Amino acid sequence: MSDQALLELAAKAAGIGPVLCYESARNLLRIGPRSGYRLWCPLDDSESALRLALSLGICIQPIPDCDTVQVYQVHGDTGEPFNIHTAANGDIELRRIIVQAAAEIGKATA
Repeated sequence: MSDQALLELAAKAAGIGPVLCYESARNLLRIGPRSGYRLWCPLDDSESALRLALSLGICIQPIPDCDTVQVYQVHGDTGEPFNIHTAANGDIELRRIIVQAAAEIGKATA
């Protein structure tokens, strides 16, 4: 999936929008009037990625023995994790899997 598609689905999941345009050179969305014009780039900005995870209830779990990190959601009725994404433990990788998990949520609401 392209970065643009990931960001647009993640924005949809978080109720952010409308999306005015995607700037591929800076890997960000321009978000419009509901929240005022602003730029949004959780793939490159840790604060935006963590706010996205919090707003959607995405859990972040480091796995030190494997030097990886997982992000996932939890079923409300069973408490079981689902929509699990795993990546190497690094800022870039963590931001990407947060956006991927958010995009899965956005895709499910389509």
